[in-house]
Amino acid sequence: MRIDIITVLPEILEGFVNTSILGRAQKKQLAEIHLHNLRDYTQDKWRRVDDYAYGGQAGMVMQCEPIDRCITALKEERDYDEVIYTSPDGEQFSQPIANQLSLLNNVIILCGHYKGIDQRIRDHLITREISIGDYVLTGGELAAAVMADAIVRIIPGVITDEQSALSDCFQDNLLSAPIYTRPADYKGWKVPDILLSGHEAKIRDWEMEQAIERTQRLRPELLKGS
Repeated sequence: MRIDIITVLPEILEGFVNTSILGRAQKKQLAEIHLHNLRDYTQDKWRRVDDYAYGGQAGMVMQCEPIDRCITALKEERDYDEVIYTSPDGEQFSQPIANQLSLLNNVIILCGHYKGIDQRIRDHLITREISIGDYVLTGGELAAAVMADAIVRIIPGVITDEQSALSDCFQDNLLSAPIYTRPADYKGWKVPDILLSGHEAKIRDWEMEQAIERTQRLRPELLKGS
């Protein structure tokens, strides 16, 4: 799949999208992530992308023109399944949404900044608004990074152990069971005997029991949504 991220601060994302899982996914040609500097789509010598809000509200607003030019230029090259705006009042990002987006071919993510973007962009160009939490960030770059990572890592072939991705937290509205590695006994802190038994069916049953117990105790709202 291809993800195009529109931002006024591409330098924030450059290292992130080209290292670790995202970098490997691109080297394997399983994903493409392209960064677009919104200032490249301005037409004044100051490369200005924001202006004062009508009505006297505090804060600066991202202008229509550069955003429209950038999205239009991208759409002239290919069709896009979604044009996503990172907004604190969007739908809450979740594993099911990441799963859904990972099946798409081409996605644009527009990083919000300042007070936000001109409402006309939201009305006419944005197809989906997504938030990563009920708090406000300086810009949408961190949200775009979170979404790109969550989406790309579950594309088949990106992670060598695909079963690991499928068994991550939230894939089935459950938290993961506790996990352990060697040594089996450290300072008297012992790994549960069941995990050392070699009995695969009993281990799976234990993991499910632990996942349900942890979810009920730590995140009961997940079970209500299942």
